[in-house]
Amino acid sequence: MRTAEIKRKTAETDISLYINLDGKGESQISSGVGFLDHMLTLLARHSGFDLRLSCVGDTEVDDHHSVEDIGIALGQAVKHALGSKVGIRRYGDALIPMDEALIQTAVDLSGRGFLAFGLAIPSEKVGSFDTELVEEFFTAFVRESGITLHIRQLAGKNSHHIIEGAFKSFARAMRSATEQDPRFSDVLPSTKGAL
Repeated sequence: MRTAEIKRKTAETDISLYINLDGKGESQISSGVGFLDHMLTLLARHSGFDLRLSCVGDTEVDDHHSVEDIGIALGQAVKHALGSKVGIRRYGDALIPMDEALIQTAVDLSGRGFLAFGLAIPSEKVGSFDTELVEEFFTAFVRESGITLHIRQLAGKNSHHIIEGAFKSFARAMRSATEQDPRFSDVLPSTKGAL
């Protein structure tokens, strides 16, 4: 099974995270940040990854440290769970409507962390959640996972819908990219022999 468990403790956060890339989309999420719990729950469901997360963070300061450190831990977990990457499809993309919002995501499990973030989120907050933290989460994730990630907004004016569409399209793209390809089950999807 392609699983990983990450424990990360700093002066700002204490995180325990488990992922199973070959799961059924089941999740137990307690990040301390309500909106992020919602996003990670739907990330698990739409990717098919089983995800368990517990985070105790200094949310009395703000949510920044928790959101960024969860991105770090998730990136580390995905990288570890992918292992050698032999037999994976490597690339994935998804175009997801969320009411008036339309979000496109493409991923390459390249070993080269890069984020092209193309969301124009109109409000600074969704509830108590700082919307600028969406980019912080994905930046931390790609840096640790070594994944090339492009997210762009084709339409949308509701901040909640835009962000939710981004997490759902990211989930579906990751599902495709991490899937094992039975046609090439013993092949690394790279002509240079390394990812």
